[in-house]
Amino acid sequence: MIVVVGSVGLDDVETKLGKRTRTLGGACTYFSAAASLYDQVAMVAVVGKDFPSEHIDYLSSKGVDLRGLQIADGKTFFWAGRYSENMDEALTLDTQLNVFANFQPNVPDDLRNAEYLFLANIDPSLQIHVLEQMKNPRVTALDSMNFWITSTRENLTRAMSMVDIVFLNETETRLYSGIDNLCAGARAILTLGPRAVVIKRGQYGSMLLTAAEPDLPFFVPAYPTEKVVDPTGAGDTFAAGFMGYIAQTGDLSIKSLRQAVVHGTVVASFTVEDFSIDRLRQLSSEEVDERYDTMRLLTHFDPPQEDQARIFEQPFL
Repeated sequence: MIVVVGSVGLDDVETKLGKRTRTLGGACTYFSAAASLYDQVAMVAVVGKDFPSEHIDYLSSKGVDLRGLQIADGKTFFWAGRYSENMDEALTLDTQLNVFANFQPNVPDDLRNAEYLFLANIDPSLQIHVLEQMKNPRVTALDSMNFWITSTRENLTRAMSMVDIVFLNETETRLYSGIDNLCAGARAILTLGPRAVVIKRGQYGSMLLTAAEPDLPFFVPAYPTEKVVDPTGAGDTFAAGFMGYIAQTGDLSIKSLRQAVVHGTVVASFTVEDFSIDRLRQLSSEEVDERYDTMRLLTHFDPPQEDQARIFEQPFL
């Protein structure tokens, strides 16, 4: 069981390939839709009374446990954005927190025993609040953003010190660490207490660095997706593929973490092929496995046999 805590919202998204209004969005939504391919997911989030019932029906159809989804008086979180021509970044046109502004995550009692916890991009004080509710999770992870780094750095530092894995993008890693070099910046974050740092690099792929092997970063290229329609949620589904694979296998070796990075890469590559979660609605585990095998062919080379056991088989926790 993976518990995910974060936002569920409605989005207006415009890219060079089209526009969608009031489409299903939010970090919790993307994560749940993708991670449910691997394991059962329980969502802790809040929506307003205006949230369409068909979206709840969809999440239920994916087996997502919605007991932690609060339905509050008011309107659902709303975001509107327009992506640049090269899809690298989105210009935010409107953000309305609505009921999300007063969100106080409350994990149902029995879900506090869940083995896996992912804290999506929310206020670090709320991430800490959730971590304090959990009883003995096997793996905890969080994501964050520039706003929290600059406005609530102390709380974010505490939250990062309480989890096993930190997900950030390149800009966030440099901003938090104050170091231009990504490897050195990730090592600085590892000194806070997490056992692994995953850096999302967009079209350039991703990087993993573990406390067990701080001088041996692992780089994965992005899958060569030929048609990017909407990048929204790619980072959230990357984390979903990563955490989903770890939860599915129960393997916490460095080798498994490296494989989890590739799963995250693969799931994110499907996400960007359509607006919102539309590609994920039809995505199958067989398609994920097939693209994972393609990634193996694209990146494979043989490390020395003696290094495989020394490096890849040791646990990261």
